[in-house]
Amino acid sequence: MNHFNGSADFIREDPWRIFRIMAEFVESFEVLSHTGAAVTIFGSARVGRSTPEYRIAEQVARELARHNLAIITGGGPGIMEAANRGAARAKGKSVGLNIVLPTEQKGNRYTNVPLQFHYFFSRKVCFVKYSVGFVFMPGGFGTLDEFFEVLTLVQTLRIPHFPMILVGKKFWSGLLEWMESELLRRKYISPGDPQLFKVTDDPQEVVSTILEYQRTVGVTPIVSSCVA
Repeated sequence: MNHFNGSADFIREDPWRIFRIMAEFVESFEVLSHTGAAVTIFGSARVGRSTPEYRIAEQVARELARHNLAIITGGGPGIMEAANRGAARAKGKSVGLNIVLPTEQKGNRYTNVPLQFHYFFSRKVCFVKYSVGFVFMPGGFGTLDEFFEVLTLVQTLRIPHFPMILVGKKFWSGLLEWMESELLRRKYISPGDPQLFKVTDDPQEVVSTILEYQRTVGVTPIVSSCVA
């Protein structure tokens, strides 16, 4: 991305940048429109394979994939790898929306529906557009960004009230206490807003919550034919 430096070069480049943005949307929409109903799993790229968080993400993704739900992640290491790994081992659709970054981000080998992005915002649209549930594992700024993005879309009725599940009560407790003591107390959010999402430590509760929503709303996934 070019920043304003006193010249008009960035203005002349903008029309061409529009074509690149359009290309990302066209390619990703074409691919993802065939995946069927999906669940997006967010979480840190820095989580090791031996951690409980990694194992939980893999377990949740595997169980959801066995119910023919596609799994979408950011396509990188850590929690993203774990979720893609679980989906792939269940022979489900394992989608990775990878983005090239100067550090950290490198596509994992467990995606069988890989997509590459240059722009964060087009990637974020694709996380939401094709998902019927969102799982937020422990993570950093990126995970928090996605959590509040999806939460805002649900709060403002821009998307349906899909299941939003925070995994790890201890990890999320500080943020939730602050939301209660500051946002709710000051009436910056409505009393019902904290009920827009669920917090749990139980992988089975994550899966059952999403499957119950699927049954209630009548979401029909496309049966996967992908093989890991």
